[in-house]
Amino acid sequence: MRSRSRVVIVGGGMAGARLARALGAGGPEAPEVTVVAEERHPAYNRVLLAEVLAGRYPAEVIELPAAGPAIDWRGGTRVVGIDRGRRLVRCDDGAELPYDALVLATGSNPVLPPLRGLTPPAGGELPDGVHAFRTLDDALALADEAGHGRQAVVVGGGLLGVSAARALAARGARVVLAQQGGSLMERQLDASAATLLAEHLTARGVEIHTECRVRALRVERDGARRRVRGVELADGFVLDADLVVLACGVRPRVGLARSSGLTLGARGGIAVDDRLATSDPAVHAVGDCAEHAGRLYGLAGPAQDQADVLASVLTGGPARYAGTRALTRLTLPAAAGGPLDLAAFGATSAEPGDDEVRLTDATRGAYRKLVVRGDRLRGGILVGDLASVGTLARAWEGDEPLPDTSLLHLLTHDGGL
Repeated sequence: MRSRSRVVIVGGGMAGARLARALGAGGPEAPEVTVVAEERHPAYNRVLLAEVLAGRYPAEVIELPAAGPAIDWRGGTRVVGIDRGRRLVRCDDGAELPYDALVLATGSNPVLPPLRGLTPPAGGELPDGVHAFRTLDDALALADEAGHGRQAVVVGGGLLGVSAARALAARGARVVLAQQGGSLMERQLDASAATLLAEHLTARGVEIHTECRVRALRVERDGARRRVRGVELADGFVLDADLVVLACGVRPRVGLARSSGLTLGARGGIAVDDRLATSDPAVHAVGDCAEHAGRLYGLAGPAQDQADVLASVLTGGPARYAGTRALTRLTLPAAAGGPLDLAAFGATSAEPGDDEVRLTDATRGAYRKLVVRGDRLRGGILVGDLASVGTLARAWEGDEPLPDTSLLHLLTHDGGL
């Protein structure tokens, strides 16, 4: 008679792998865990993809610890359907996996902008030389094509676009970054920090165009194949391109959830409660695909927090997920002149009733800004020396009262705490 519960995890990314490791460490009474991972690679740290693209790390260095011998890890396999009535998962290899608890850790897909020339009229593959930057396969393909003298255009100046542009430049490519907005990383940085970031990239060979809308790709045909040759801007100017990286954001991957009738949230993710359960109590969701309390995170920290909470829930624990106060941190690959570190957390713009303190060191290319309300830290931006980021982030995450000292002391190396 079967006594151990069966947990099937769909997705072998950072959230799915962390959950599998936690469940597999539970000893003989642990659930029977099966992971269906669409990617053929072992689980890896997605945060370090730019390091692989830059050539600083080989792919195996960013692998995460193995889930353990007790975990049935099915790499290179795709789930094609969920039968919630029978509690079965159907895979593209014909396997049917029964479950007592199903976890969707399906992550997110890159957003492909509606550019003329991106896909043929009847759909199909992207032109040769055009890549998203989301997976290890993306990073390896770009690294294989990038090199000295290659002309690369990165479309999108957010976190992923900035990382890709700097990594391609480290490979020796001639890089143009086209950002539709007025500054880089608009969601995380203010104008002063974005200017420092732009200066760092420009000094390392990245040509930056802001307020620049891309409207089409120029492609040439070679038989049945199509190859990108340029990027056409809204004003008609054409950027030559051997490579194009589309870093235009991501959206939660919810196709399986939608087709099986699960409720989606207002922001398009899979709606989950504080136990990370969906509208079906036997089905849970974690990571980029999960929408909790109307929020999609899209960051590694919250995904790992959710995996830890769900591991407790699935083994009978009392844990509840109350959200994560997420820190965005980026280290651009080192080269001549050294790396650039930056971090952003919480509210980065002051509102009525807030105090704001800034410290700029132009000679070192450093900038710090904190937003404070009363005796609480509401958020901040740090560029350059990040010695104090851990202390400041902990004070923000824990909503701890700040010391009764000058606000300027918060910008010392130890955070003034």
